[in-house]
Amino acid sequence: MPVNRNALIRFRTIDNCLRNRQRRWTLEDLIEACSEALYEYEGIDKGVSKRSIQMDIQMMRSDKLGYNAPIIVLEKKFYTYEDPDYSITNIPLTDQDLGKLTEVVEILRQFKGFSHFQELSGMVQRLENKIYAAKTNQEPIIDFEKNENLKGLEHIETLYQAIIKKCTVKLCYQSFKAREANSFHFHPYYLKEYRNRWFVIGIKKKGTPILTLALDRIISIEGCDIKYVPKQDFNLNAYLNDVVGVTVNQNGQTEKVLLLADNETAPYILTKPIHHSQQVVETSSSGTTFSLNVQLNFELEREILGFGDRVKVIAPERLKRRIKETFEHALDRYQYEFNSAALHNNIQKLIHKGFCILHHVFSKKEVNQMKNMIYGYFKSTGQTEDTYAIRNLFNEVPGLKKLALNTNLLKILKAIDPNLTLTKAIFFDKTQESNWYVTWHQDIVINVAEKIETEGFSGWTKKFGVHGVVPPDEYLKSTITVRIHLDDTDETNGALKVIPGSHNKRLSDQEINLITQNSIPYICDVDACGIQIMKPLLLHASSKATSQKHRRVIHLEFTSKNLPNRLEWAERQEL
Repeated sequence: MPVNRNALIRFRTIDNCLRNRQRRWTLEDLIEACSEALYEYEGIDKGVSKRSIQMDIQMMRSDKLGYNAPIIVLEKKFYTYEDPDYSITNIPLTDQDLGKLTEVVEILRQFKGFSHFQELSGMVQRLENKIYAAKTNQEPIIDFEKNENLKGLEHIETLYQAIIKKCTVKLCYQSFKAREANSFHFHPYYLKEYRNRWFVIGIKKKGTPILTLALDRIISIEGCDIKYVPKQDFNLNAYLNDVVGVTVNQNGQTEKVLLLADNETAPYILTKPIHHSQQVVETSSSGTTFSLNVQLNFELEREILGFGDRVKVIAPERLKRRIKETFEHALDRYQYEFNSAALHNNIQKLIHKGFCILHHVFSKKEVNQMKNMIYGYFKSTGQTEDTYAIRNLFNEVPGLKKLALNTNLLKILKAIDPNLTLTKAIFFDKTQESNWYVTWHQDIVINVAEKIETEGFSGWTKKFGVHGVVPPDEYLKSTITVRIHLDDTDETNGALKVIPGSHNKRLSDQEINLITQNSIPYICDVDACGIQIMKPLLLHASSKATSQKHRRVIHLEFTSKNLPNRLEWAERQEL
């Protein structure tokens, strides 16, 4: 028997109420809930009668609609489902439903062979699979790719209706790279699925470039009164013709990509082409060379990387270089991992010897990014003198701070002292041309009182406190120095020499001379991507570099938050 829209709304509302077993539902409660639902969905403000709800319950209990709902009354007053897992939304398809669906499948199957209806093939198979499972009460025999936890699927219907009705929408959107969400008006033209992820294609306003937005990054969609801009001559197939995936550079050119696949992988690429332009160029004993005429984009790179070492890029050179760098960075992450298990032992070494060296704190990719940022700073500022150092580093190169304070370093600092805070950041590059050296000393200050010159090179010595005030031992014992090495460092390019265990007290010049003349120093060789941590009173020195190798170092100082910073401490002493 036919059921009108209002009755369906009441059935669904009663079902939702009875499934909520956290509340006991009287007939009056059900009447009120159904009245509110009809007002919300249909704008009907006339209350539902008691007889209508009683008739609805009777209909749900019967098999006229196939519900057979197990509705019972407790204490002659409260309605509920006898089966707590029951819902009218879980009922199986009726024989009548299956018959209608079978007729639909038969009609669709007739069109599958026509070129204009090729996309119906998957739809027909899905319907046939569902009907077979329902008729035989067995599991489906076809398992289609799906991702039930994919975000953004709830927006498909809204965008679909907006496209059909030619309506502008207001989107709140946040890309993975954006720090915060952005709201704007959008004129949607097409919905596109790629790799089980959905995208909407359209424009922000007339005359602006086509945008492809991922539905999983849409936070909200609202209607608006902005006049819709029709797509005019825009064609989706032509727009996506020269790319793998959905990322299109509208001003970009296609390039000839040559890929060499080994003999085991070539059949997979032959039977499932990467792109419709794919052709076989050559087949040899080493494998098969394929050509593609496409734009270079992220999806193409991901497709190639998915084959691992089975496929090699022959051309173009910049794509080959990108894939090679990606594999190198991936290998770096696996081959050179930061050993967090050894962190406790290194902290004990720092406590007892005054220093420790930790390897692979940074990846090669992170170190290269830091070098590029520093090089860009020197280039942009046009410095020609004294370019071996940058003071107030994170103020001068703000983007460097996030890279330098990476996850591994923050983990190390937290293990040493959770209250540490950054008080100083300097970059310096020691080369033969900038051939300064540092004599044996303890770091008790940040200001330098005297510079000495020696034939061939110069050095700093006799360091004193801020404004001439030497900080107390309490301050020094709560401070550490972290040196991030951007290059391999050894004695030939000025690696630090230290006297282990010399960090426990402040020494006089006479004591420093006596200790350094009668001790064998430790040479702190540190590979690029590693760090050296020191206590400030540790005796250390650096010598003249004898090689052309750079020794680029980011020098950071940290002090416990429970103590004032150096300048603040010194100013307090002057007061």
